[in-house]
Amino acid sequence: MISSILHYEFLQNAFLSGIIIGIIAPLLGVFIVVRRLSLIADALSHVTLAGIAGSLYLSQTFTGLALLNPLYLGIVASVSGSVLIERLRRLYKHYEELAIPIIMSGGIGISAIFISLAKGFSTDLFSYLFGSVSAVSRQDLFIVVVIALLVIAFIYLFYKELFVLSFDDEYAKASGLPAKWIHLLFMIVTALVIAASMRIVGILLVSSLMTLPVAASIRIAKGFKQAILYAIVFGETAVIAGLVSAFYLDLAPGGTIVMISILILLIVIVGKKIAMSVRA
Repeated sequence: MISSILHYEFLQNAFLSGIIIGIIAPLLGVFIVVRRLSLIADALSHVTLAGIAGSLYLSQTFTGLALLNPLYLGIVASVSGSVLIERLRRLYKHYEELAIPIIMSGGIGISAIFISLAKGFSTDLFSYLFGSVSAVSRQDLFIVVVIALLVIAFIYLFYKELFVLSFDDEYAKASGLPAKWIHLLFMIVTALVIAASMRIVGILLVSSLMTLPVAASIRIAKGFKQAILYAIVFGETAVIAGLVSAFYLDLAPGGTIVMISILILLIVIVGKKIAMSVRA
């Protein structure tokens, strides 16, 4: 089935991008969930939407920008949003969670303005919101590959520091780790992953791919590295099955990927309860 689908170049782009995203999104998602920062993915996705909507509006207004890939401005907006969240978290030291709704509200507001200026939703914007199998270009695939290499390099170089920061932030600071800079880099990398994932999963659903596989993995994992492994397996399963379903059923891939992720989560929860009752 999959081999027949991959005869088309645009489907090759979609599946290769999806496989890569199925690795890096849950990989980073484990650190996000453990650090209780799950809502940051939602905030950054809405900021990314502002960048995409702005890019589409500019391409309509200025003919010289018609060929500009909206992904570029989406990445700029997402990274800028991650830096602003980190700045606001330091500004509101005792109310750090305020940074997330502030940035999310700003992202939604700017998106609404650009969408209204562009006179409503276009087909391109809809594909960015919920993902599209046919909209992934070679250029998008190249951007995904570059971001994936950056993410894997970051995790490899700072794994120990991220592990300590995830479980004991105060100890990390007391031990002399540059916690502020590592956390800022972590936020920027998260923003890049969100921007890279939006073509496949969609801006409004990308945070689900970073949290749902992790939610399933931590139910059965016996250690941190095992949780990462299970999260990647669940993420890949959801992405591949979701893309195949979206192609044959003519659906938005973001929706099918998320629903399969929820199905996996339910299977894990029910299976865990059955296993515990059998042992009891």
